Amino acid sequence: MHKKQNLTLAILLLNLFIAFLGIGLVIPVTPTIMKELNISGTVVGYMVASFAIMQLLTSPIAGRWTDSFGRKIMIVIGLLFFSFSEFLFGIGKSVEVLFISRMIGGVSAAFIMPAVTAFIADITTMETRPKALGYMSASISTGFIIGPGIGGFLAEISTRLPFYFAAVFGLLAAIISISALREPERNPKNKKETGQKTGFKRIFTPIYFIAFMIILISAFGLASFESLFSLFADHKFGFTPKDIAIMITGGAVLGAIAQVIFFDRLTKWFGEIRVIRYSLIFSTTLVLLLTFVNSYYAIMLVTFTVFIGFDLVRPAATTYLSKIAGDEQGFVGGMNSMFTSIGNVFGPIIGGMLFDIDLNYPFYFATVFLAIGIGLTYAWKMPAHLKTSVNKS
Repeated sequence: MHKKQNLTLAILLLNLFIAFLGIGLVIPVTPTIMKELNISGTVVGYMVASFAIMQLLTSPIAGRWTDSFGRKIMIVIGLLFFSFSEFLFGIGKSVEVLFISRMIGGVSAAFIMPAVTAFIADITTMETRPKALGYMSASISTGFIIGPGIGGFLAEISTRLPFYFAAVFGLLAAIISISALREPERNPKNKKETGQKTGFKRIFTPIYFIAFMIILISAFGLASFESLFSLFADHKFGFTPKDIAIMITGGAVLGAIAQVIFFDRLTKWFGEIRVIRYSLIFSTTLVLLLTFVNSYYAIMLVTFTVFIGFDLVRPAATTYLSKIAGDEQGFVGGMNSMFTSIGNVFGPIIGGMLFDIDLNYPFYFATVFLAIGIGLTYAWKMPAHLKTSVNKS
C-alpha cells in the first residue's frame, strides 16, 4: 500500500483502538459503580448482555447501510454514538441511564465494525489484505489490553473519569475521521457469485454459511471461556485477582503479537481455511487441557497460549469473507458482527448455567462446540475463482 492508504489504514485502526479501549476502561470501574448504585451481579450481567444484544440486532442493518450510504459516514456516526454512550455512562446516576448507555454503545459497535472492515477491504488488494486485517484484530486486542490499565489509573482520581476520557477520545476520533478519511472506491467483484440470493437468504449461500458458523462457534467458545475463567481460577485454584489479570493480559498480549507478526505469513503459507482449522485444533486442545492441569505455571502457560488460536481465527475468517464478498463488503461485515454478538450473548449464559452444575462443564461444552467447528473446516472449500490468488485449502 502507498502512503495515502497507509495513513487511511492508520486512522481506521486508531478508531477501532479507541472504541475498544473505551470498552476496556469499564472493567476495573464496574465493581465500584455496582457499590455506588447498589447494583447486583445479575443486573451487571444484563447490562453487559444489553450491549451485545443491541449490537446483534443492529449489525445486519448497519451492514446494509454501509453498502448503501458509504463507509465513512457509518464510521463517523458510530464514533459519535460511542462518545455519547461513554459520556452518558459517566453522568449516569441510575440503573436505567446506565442501561441506555450500554445499548447505545452496542449500536455504535455495530456501526463501526462492518464499516471499518469494508473500508479496509476497499483499500487493500488480495495480497495486502491479510496483513491489514491482522493489524485490525491486533488494534482491537490492544485496546482491550490497555483499557483496563488506563481505567484503573484514572479511577484513582474519579470513578467517572474513565468514561469522560473515552468520550473525549471518541469525539476526537470522529473529528479526525471527518477531516482525514475519504470514501473509498468500491471494488464490485463476484457479484454474480455472491448475489444469487437476496436479503437474509444470503446467509445460507454456501460460500458464506460455513464462514459465518465458524465465527459464531469461535465467538461462543471464546466468550464462554473468558467470562468463566476468572471464576474457574478462583473457585478451583484460589487464584488472586492479580494472578487472573496477569494470565488474561499475558494471553491477550501474545494473541496481539501473533496477529501482527505471524498472521500474514500463516495465511500465505496455508490459506485462511487451514489457518482457521489449525487454530481451532490448537485452542480446543488447550481449553480441554485446562481442566486437567493443576500447577500454577502449567495453568499460566495454557492460559497464555490459548488466546493465540482464538485471535487468529477471527482475522482469518474476516479475510476469507472480504475476498469473496465483492460488492457486499458491508453485508458480510454486518453478518460477521452479528454472529460474533450471538456468541457473545449466549456463550456466557450457557457457560454460567453449566458452571453452577460443575466447574469443568463450561470447558467441556466449549471443547465439543469448538470441535464441531473443526469438523466444519473439512467441508469448507475456497471458491474456485479465488484459488488462483490464494493458497488452496
